Amino acid sequence: MAADWACQAYLGHHDIEDVEAAVKEGTTTDNCCYCSPLLTHPHRSSLNLLFLDQLSTFALSLNVDSFSVSSSQSKLLYVNKEIAKPTIAVKEHAKLPERIEFPLNCSSGNATQTCSSNYPTTSPENDASISNATCPDYFRWIHEDLRPFTANGITREMLERGKKTAHFRLVISKGKMYVEKYRKSIQTRDMFTIWGLLQLLRKYPGRLPDLEMMFDCDDRPVVKARDHRGPNATAPPPLFRYCGDQWTLDIVFPDWSFWGWAEINIKPWDSILKEIKQGNARTKWMERVPYAYWKGNPFVADTRKDLLTCNVSHDQDWNARLFVQDWISESQQGFKQSDLASQCTYRYKIYIEGYAWSVSEKYILACDSVTLLVKPHFYDFFMRSLQPVHHYWPIRDDGKCKSIKFAVDWGNSHKQKAQAIGKAASDFIQEDLKMDNVYDYMFHLLNEYAKLLRFEPRVPKGVEELCSETMACNGIGNEKKFMMESLVKSPLTSPCTLPPPYDPHVVGTLVKRKINSMKQVEIWESLAN
Repeated sequence: MAADWACQAYLGHHDIEDVEAAVKEGTTTDNCCYCSPLLTHPHRSSLNLLFLDQLSTFALSLNVDSFSVSSSQSKLLYVNKEIAKPTIAVKEHAKLPERIEFPLNCSSGNATQTCSSNYPTTSPENDASISNATCPDYFRWIHEDLRPFTANGITREMLERGKKTAHFRLVISKGKMYVEKYRKSIQTRDMFTIWGLLQLLRKYPGRLPDLEMMFDCDDRPVVKARDHRGPNATAPPPLFRYCGDQWTLDIVFPDWSFWGWAEINIKPWDSILKEIKQGNARTKWMERVPYAYWKGNPFVADTRKDLLTCNVSHDQDWNARLFVQDWISESQQGFKQSDLASQCTYRYKIYIEGYAWSVSEKYILACDSVTLLVKPHFYDFFMRSLQPVHHYWPIRDDGKCKSIKFAVDWGNSHKQKAQAIGKAASDFIQEDLKMDNVYDYMFHLLNEYAKLLRFEPRVPKGVEELCSETMACNGIGNEKKFMMESLVKSPLTSPCTLPPPYDPHVVGTLVKRKINSMKQVEIWESLAN
């Protein structure tokens, strides 16, 4: 049966091309295909996701609309001609006790803005909100990012080599934070990254081990894998930053904008997420403008300048509506035309990298619109778990215009399927990327990192303790506003449970699945042209 072929392919018994042929040719009388090898595999959770995503790609060309898994019967069911209504399991939570909040002491009586002595130094012992839930699947990439250091650990000499490009050294010692700055970052990236780490300490007081780390706030990763290969090569420095790529070993960490981007008036993530959700409700997908939308700065990269050639003109309509964002003019006008929650009015939104990865990605994916994702070269901490044709529609980086036109034409001809892609992405962002999970990702990454240290972390001489009061109370404008808005006011006991590492063959399957999905879309494009 078709599903058996697909299962066997993921277990390494058949090529993916055979699976496609089997799905196209396979028929069953009861519309079900037994898949017990997959559902009983020790890594069935990851494989099920891969398998369903692969079949959903095939479904787009086979006019098969939906799939569901019955684990009790070891069956995979597929339904033709109509969208199956999802069954939503509602988890009942224990009634939470009223939390005691600990606001900052920024009063005039605290003129020196000293660190608070009344905030708990340990997590509460009895917390009804404790969750034994497993963290989202993208947390597995923590293990992959730290894999270059697992064999021999991290020495002080390795850490110090990261200082060459780092903006700051951050030390956690006995639950307190110390920061030694080396150079100024772009805008307030370093400030809000440090602020986010301070909030992590407030969320889980006493739960983070002593550690010492180097952080680079620039765009592109710099630790080249090729420089650390071979018997005589030096070990890579453990350098944290916001993105990575397939050629580098930088450790990927959530970016500063989760706590706000003061210079362009983008609020902290919790606030933006709620506003975008409200914006989605105001304009339903079917009522949205049936074109692809992009607004941004095209002057940071040639690929964005090339994108502008796809804009509508008197001679050609590529189904794209593209706008240049002038941040200087926008700031002078009070940011009235850059409200992210008001930009979810098109059925399709384009994501394209700038000088490196772009923070705009998460805002675009949250919109319920179909994200048309121009082939990326970089990744942030969560996007490696996003799947083509399930969470977004892949766009070629060469021949963007034709690729965008095909995507919009396809979506407007397959509205339910297109809408499902947009919904899958926004569901992922609203649930798996909610702020609690961002903090939990930071928590687990730093805990796993600290286990690898082969030296005793130490506070640099002359460096004073840094805390939320010393950062926020003397702030001005959006800097202080966003810090106060994103302040963690109550501690929690425990984060979600970190899932185990991927098996190496599963990582390879993930990569192959993405490549195959993108190739399939390219084939559809070529057939349409």
